[in-house]
Order: sequence, then structure tokens, then C-alpha cells
Amino acid sequence: MRYALEWNRDLTAGLSDPAALGPKASVLLGLFALLPLLTPVSYAAEQTAVSSNLTTPALPTGAPGVTAQSFMPAELAPRLERGRDLFVRNCFVCHQFNGQGIPGVFPPLAQSDWLTGNLERAVKAVLQGLSGEIAVSGKKYNGAMPAMLLNDEEVADVFTYVLNNWDNTGGAVSSAQVKGVRARSGLPTFEKLQQASAYPPLPGPPAGFTLRELVRLPVRGVRLTSDGEGRVLYVLTADGDVFRVETETGQIRQILWPKAYLVTRGKDVGGLTFTTVGMAMDKEKRLYIAGNQQDISQPPVQNHVTIYRTTAFSGGDPVDPRPWFWTNYPGSPAYIHAVEHIAFGPDGFLYVGNGARTDAGQTGTSSTWYGGGETPITACLWRLDPKRENPPIDVFARGIRNAYGFCWNDRGEMVATENGPDADPEEELNLIERGKHYGFPYTFANWKKKAYRHTPDAPPGLEFTPPIPNVGPDGGFDGQPIYSFDPHSCPGGIAYLGNDFPEGYRDTFLLARFGNFIRSVKDSAGFDVLKAKLRRNAEGKYEAEVHTFLAPLGRPLDVHVSGKGKVYILEYSRPTDRTGSYALPGRILELSGRAKGS
Repeated sequence: MRYALEWNRDLTAGLSDPAALGPKASVLLGLFALLPLLTPVSYAAEQTAVSSNLTTPALPTGAPGVTAQSFMPAELAPRLERGRDLFVRNCFVCHQFNGQGIPGVFPPLAQSDWLTGNLERAVKAVLQGLSGEIAVSGKKYNGAMPAMLLNDEEVADVFTYVLNNWDNTGGAVSSAQVKGVRARSGLPTFEKLQQASAYPPLPGPPAGFTLRELVRLPVRGVRLTSDGEGRVLYVLTADGDVFRVETETGQIRQILWPKAYLVTRGKDVGGLTFTTVGMAMDKEKRLYIAGNQQDISQPPVQNHVTIYRTTAFSGGDPVDPRPWFWTNYPGSPAYIHAVEHIAFGPDGFLYVGNGARTDAGQTGTSSTWYGGGETPITACLWRLDPKRENPPIDVFARGIRNAYGFCWNDRGEMVATENGPDADPEEELNLIERGKHYGFPYTFANWKKKAYRHTPDAPPGLEFTPPIPNVGPDGGFDGQPIYSFDPHSCPGGIAYLGNDFPEGYRDTFLLARFGNFIRSVKDSAGFDVLKAKLRRNAEGKYEAEVHTFLAPLGRPLDVHVSGKGKVYILEYSRPTDRTGSYALPGRILELSGRAKGS
């Protein structure tokens, strides 16, 4: 997924200062952000080493067909620029903008002997996927990288960009070389790769419901909103595009274009995390769109949060968004989650989930990036007054790593999903109450141990509110209550079902689980919509009875109730497990289940 406003392509600065290439986005979403994948084919690792250097006349040879080539600077510059663009869209979530990867999880590309020592092997891994244990620069990694849905020229440009950054060996890879490697792979043509990325069949709906495909999206959507009447949906993309979808016909057309309204402040790093992932509609049918931008104009890099509000209507649709709210705080080269969800509460205020800027409170020593952990306005939920221009931030609750989804029941109780760190605690479902602290970065799930050695000590006297326990039977439950769902399953959007729905589903929550990237307890976890029924236990505290509601799904990211008895599910892409490609856009599904007599 590309996270960018208008590209600030300062190629010279980008190559001389890797930090200028920007940060890593979170997954959802925990979200969130995102590497194109495809079903991996068995991979033979017996290849001969290859190395290369752009300025060295005699390049070593080795593996069949792939040695780095020399190019004139005039030819190389546009390839590096295209490669950088593609790397931002496809690779940075796992491998980071500085090429360092994530220790113990995703291997580095910077000064990687596995990469530069055997280009045939590395190119083939991108083309057909790679799984199993590998050793990179003396450290072992045992994960999976499914194939990228990129054509030969694009793969060549990505490799050329990587080879010429982060003190790698230099040189260039041609599209002809990639074509040759592809022909020797398990997916011998790009067309074969595309054919493997078909839409999955619709899963069977729950009893009392019907399910249909409403529309196939032209680009990957991240949010749904509407006026609640069920006639029109609005779909947001991470780039800031907004589309209008008629629910009766499935007709779709674009109504907002990012270049017309997104504001770049200072100097864009040229590869932003989470450009726009929050969208809501107020009672006046105005759209609010939350955007994030990293500004490198002067250290430390700042993350700018801007919430745009539409100011006019055209053909009944909200148009002409303009900045309504703005704030900033230090950015991060790794785990900046930033604003990920916005929604109006029953009190009429706009609630904003502003995620953590770290994985778990770690610090750093970079001169470009702020070296501290969290700030007073990160890892928390804000409450903003829509009646004021650029309202002050009212911090409603703290200690929330990244609440990608939250909503309210008919009693005004707020429930939020939360994605955990790269360690393996459960993902959380929290009852959010004013003034409470939900543990981040000090504790996760119901863990008594620290997630990492660098996990900071909690301030004396700080009390934590634990997540809602999952008492089964699904969502990761394994005979004993867990807090709350499978590790890395990435719970995202959440919606409340009221009296318009069939008996047995009223007063329940539906939540989408995007699905895991990190291989942990399960090879694939999530890729579904769960139903959570909250009930009070003997102590008067909530616990959740969790059932699988709809599965498998193509990385579902959001759920939205609009109209009587109708739920709309946004599939970000098409794979229904972690081995599939999410390079291609998904679709919107309509689930209908009217209550008797309605």
C-alpha cells in the first residue's frame, strides 16, 4: 500500500541519508500498511554466490543469468526513483525505509549477504515467494515472504534501488534478467502470477443472513462510512481518494482526489506512513478525513496530523475538504501508527485514535529522529469538539497502542480493538472509559512479564485496565480464557448490531480481523469477521463470548452498519490466508439479516 501525499522526490537527499526515506508503517492495520504477496512455491536455495558493484569494471559471476550490470548515471537516476516508489508501496512495512528490517522478525536488506551474495536466489524469492529458515548476516530468520505482484521492469527497478542504498554493493538489474529468472521459477510468467490472484469465493453466511458481493474496488480501500440510511457508502483509500458506492446497484465513482485537498507541511519525507486511514460522517453529512504526514524539514522529524472536513455539497455528496484540525509531534522511522480511526460518539464529539510511535516504548539515538518513547498525545484516544475550529485535544484514555477500530453500543459504552507488538501477546478488545490507562507500553494482554528487555518500568501507582477476556469458543480461545484474540491477527474495524438484526445477533459486536503477517502461534490467524457478545461475570466485569461470524475473507479491514439489518464488509485485498498476494484491490460485501417484522 502506498502511503504518500504528493511525492517529494529529493533523490539525492534520499540516497545520501537513508533516514530521509521515511518510517515503517504499522500493521492495521497493527494496520494496517503492507507488502504485496502471492502463494509461495517451493524454493530451491542451491545457488552460487553473486556480488556486484556499480563502479567496479569486473563484476564476479555466479548464479545463472544474474550479475549486476553497470549503467550510465543518466539511465540509473530514473530507475532509482521508480524503485524507491515501488519499495515504499511494497516492501517497507517489513524491511523498513532504512533497510534494517525488524530484528528477529523480518531480515535486513542493508548490507545483506543473503541478498548481494546471490542475486538469482534473491530475485526468485520476490517472484515466487520464500519460506523456511534462512541466515542473513549471521542471524537466522524463519518466516515467509509470498511473491510480489510486480512485473519484470518493476522487480528490476526495486532491486536496482536496493542495491544502491544502505551501503550495499551497487549495480543494476535489468528487466530481461528478471524475465529469465521468472521463466525458471514456479510462476514462469507475470500473467500466471496475475491468474493466481483471483477473487475468492464468497463464504457461507450465518443462518438468518444473506451475503452478496456489492462492488469490486478499483483500488484498495481502508475505511467505510455513510449517513446510516443504507443508500450510499463512501470508501476511503490510504492515498486520500474517496469513492461513492450506491448500495442498490453497486455503481461506484470517485468524488474526492487527494491532490485537490491534502496539505504538505514542511518537507515530506517521500514515503509516508498512513496518509489517510480515518474517515467519519457527522449528522450534517459532512465527511471528516484524517491524514498523517512526516516532515523532515528540520530534526527531529515531525508527524503532522491533519483532519479535513468537507465544506460543500455537489449532487448530494460532500466535497471540498479543507483542514479543520492540525497538530504535530515527533515522528518515528519505524512504528509510527499515528491517527488510525475517527468516529463520532453518542455525545456528538469526534473521537480520534492516535496510535503509538513505538512498538513497545523503545528509545533511540538518531540525530534525525526523536530518541524518546511516547509523547503526551500518542498511544491514546482524543476527544474533539466539532463545533470549534482546530479544537484543543482532550485526551480521553491512555495506554492504547493502536485502536484501529472503536464504536459504541446502545448504552453508550465504547469498545475498541487494539493490535499488539511484535512480541506475541494477544490482540486486545477493550472497554474504553474516560481517564483509564490500558497498559501500553508497560504491559500487554494479561502478561505479568515484560514484552522486551527495553520495556520501560511503569510509573509508581499507575493502574491498568485489562482487556476484555475471550471465553470462547473462537478467536484464539483454546480451552482457557485469553485476552482477547490470536496474536498478530490484526483486529480492525468494529460495528455494533442493534434491534434491526435477527435474534441472537442483537446487542453484539462484529469485528474484522485483517490477518497476520508475522508467523507466530498459527500460520494464519484472522482473515475473518468475529461476533463478540459481552456479558458481565460474577465480578461484574465484562467478558466476551466470541464466535466466528464469517470466514474466510480477503484481509477484511472494516465493517460498517448502514440501513436496517445490513452490514458492509470491506475486503482490503483477496487472499484468505497469509500466503496470498494483497497487491490487488478487494471488494465490498453486503450482509443482510433483517429482524422479524422489520
